Amino acid sequence: MLHLPAPAWPTWLEKLAPFERYRVELGARGPASALGLHVMEATVPATGGTAPAASEAEVPVLCLHGNPTWGFLYRRVVAELGRAADPSAAPTPPLRLYLPDLPGLGFSDRPGGRDAHTLERHIGWMAALLEALGHERLVVVVQDWGGPIGLGALDAVRPRAVGLVVLNTVVGPPRPGFRPTAFHRFARLPGVSDLAFRLLGFPQVALGLAQGDRRSIRGDVARAYRYPLRRLGDNAAPLALARMVPDGLAHPSVAPLVRCQSYVERFGGPAAIVWGDRDPVLGRVRSRIEKLLPGAPVTRTRAGHFLQEEVPDLIAAAIRGVARELAAR
Repeated sequence: MLHLPAPAWPTWLEKLAPFERYRVELGARGPASALGLHVMEATVPATGGTAPAASEAEVPVLCLHGNPTWGFLYRRVVAELGRAADPSAAPTPPLRLYLPDLPGLGFSDRPGGRDAHTLERHIGWMAALLEALGHERLVVVVQDWGGPIGLGALDAVRPRAVGLVVLNTVVGPPRPGFRPTAFHRFARLPGVSDLAFRLLGFPQVALGLAQGDRRSIRGDVARAYRYPLRRLGDNAAPLALARMVPDGLAHPSVAPLVRCQSYVERFGGPAAIVWGDRDPVLGRVRSRIEKLLPGAPVTRTRAGHFLQEEVPDLIAAAIRGVARELAAR
């Protein structure tokens, strides 16, 4: 995979996310046009009292965020994975973590306006990234829109061995008679939603409201989430991704969501669920995920929607567990 120079960013942001960074040029795939993705990367050595040799093959871990964040969301999880493990802990193989920014978000390219953002296209872009990475064995961590996008891409590319760590997300279509959340109903109001999302920077200016602990996103961390979308011409994605959520069973996102659920129902690899029960958007979806992944251990927390900011240690533990099981197969 050819690495091209990453976009420049300020020193204060570099200190918060001191990762290797590069740009990947993705070719067109299905309905997805060619574009460039910004990717951050980190390596974590083997850990544990009887840790495998450093020469043992790394387990790749692809961490996918959702709306309106970017790969920065996983920096605390990476830090937890890099901490020295308890000598009595089970050994974990070395990990190579990939933190891409979804198209339209972070420092990735902006597709041509809101109409370019469909679930089918995002699945195509992520499938192209999986093909560029070329790993036949990997762990995929998914949250928010990263769930359907990542699962759809896995279904399209079919790596040989996959582990899943599922955070607050959906993995299937809505049920008949469902009612969209207040947030998603607001995103469809003509005029006022454009004003709030495009001119006032909503929802990235108010991410703390979706948290169990509202203090978990503030200061330079809150600034880091706002920074990539600070210009009017760069901030079409949050509203477009909010409108990608179905408002009826005829919505174009429903068909790919059906495929995502089918993939999960067939899934036979190691999996774990970590959930923020105080998420005002997806907190109640946990029971449905549990039914689709009945063998996956479930860690319930009092975190909110962006639980990577509140319980990175629990997410890191889930990643270690799934990576160990995947490496043993």
